[in-house]
Amino acid sequence: MRIIAGEWRGRTIRAPSGRDVRPTADRVREAWLGSLGGAVEDARVLDLFAGSGALGLEALSRGAREVVFVERSRPALLALQANIEALGASDRSTVVRSDAFRYLDRLGDSTFDLALADPPYGMGYASEVLRHFSRRPFAREIWVEHGSRETLPELPGLRQRRYGDTTLSIWENTP
Repeated sequence: MRIIAGEWRGRTIRAPSGRDVRPTADRVREAWLGSLGGAVEDARVLDLFAGSGALGLEALSRGAREVVFVERSRPALLALQANIEALGASDRSTVVRSDAFRYLDRLGDSTFDLALADPPYGMGYASEVLRHFSRRPFAREIWVEHGSRETLPELPGLRQRRYGDTTLSIWENTP
């Protein structure tokens, strides 16, 4: 895997080992972060189900002020820490070893500018992340990656972009 754009463009990062790992494809990550445009600059970003940290590190590379990475898997945390250190991103990164939903339960409204979530497919986690957001909007907007066949709750204003078997669902916190 590699960083697509920004300060660390072209730098490779480690992926965690294991059969349960499903890194976001470069083309999807490129479309995702490209669609965000200037929304990443100087933003405080939350990367849920962080894995290798590819999404959050891409945000930092494109000018995010800070990223909080939330991950519970030990192999993923080891890869994430190695990637942060290799890129020299420790001063703008916070790694939280936690279940994503337990972490979300502790957040207040609008804690982050942007939330990115790439939960495991087919387990209902994408829907659960959006339900958490509907009860307590912890960011200005949230982008959730999930399988295109996954059914999400009907939410007013939810937008979607499909990339083959992958869909990005975007929901803004509109007061």
